[in-house]
This record gives sequence, structure tokens and C-alpha cells, in this order.
Amino acid sequence: MQRFIFVFAIAAVLFTGMAATTPSAPAPSTTAPKADGIQFVDMPWAKVLEKAKKEKKIIFFDAYASWCGPCKAMQKNVFTRKDVGDYFNATFINVKKDMEIGEGPQLASRYPIEGYPTLFFVDGNGKLITTHLGAIMDGPELIKFAKAVTSKK
Repeated sequence: MQRFIFVFAIAAVLFTGMAATTPSAPAPSTTAPKADGIQFVDMPWAKVLEKAKKEKKIIFFDAYASWCGPCKAMQKNVFTRKDVGDYFNATFINVKKDMEIGEGPQLASRYPIEGYPTLFFVDGNGKLITTHLGAIMDGPELIKFAKAVTSKK
């Protein structure tokens, strides 16, 4: 039995020594790859308005609640689509706000919420262009709705 323990201990020492000298994989890149979907900006509403004015773009504003199932489904299945991201990132300043925390309650007094999700399209002056109440679970349908908004501009 002592001989078995001795052989096992020697094998363990040799194995750890080999592992220490084995070249490791290269370090992971420090820059994350750009996601395919909608790139939402994370900034105060006043800065979003400034950015929209400066870039002469409409704001796409996803008003959601953390407990909202359809909100989560859109975030996971629609906003992450490449075709949706390509159109929205080129056309809008994209922002999402939890309407129950942070700036959300203040924004809800300016842009009334009847349910979640509510999708707002707002100009750089803060004027509401149009609203959509409820989830749009089809990417091409969301793009079609957004294109109708830009044609109203």
C-alpha cells in the first residue's frame, strides 16, 4: 500500500510539473466582438436628446420593466437579430430604460406608459413621433414599423 501511495505521489508531482511547462493558450482579447443586434446607448435622457440632435437622428426608446416577459423576449429574440441591428443602428439613437427605476419614472410622466413594452420614437427635441404598445416579435415586422416611422419624419 505504501508503495502505491509513493508511486501515486511521484506521478502527481511529474504531472503538475509537465502542466506548468506546457504552453498555455493565448490570452483572450481585451476587446469584445461587436454584437450583431441593436446597440443601445447607456446615458442620461438629456444626453440622448443632444446626441439625436447632433446626429440628426430619431430616438428609438424601448420602455420596459424588469419583470415583463414580452420585454425579455424582444430583448433576447428580436433586438439581437443582425438585420434589426443593422437597420436600427444606422437609423436611430437606440436607448432602453427600465421605467420603474432611475430615470424611468420621470420619463413615464413625459411619455405615458399604458403597458410593457412600449416602443417610442422621439425626435431630438423630445417630441413624440409615434408609439407602439406591446411586443413586436418578428424582426422584419419591427423593421417595417420603423421604416414607416422614418417616412413620417
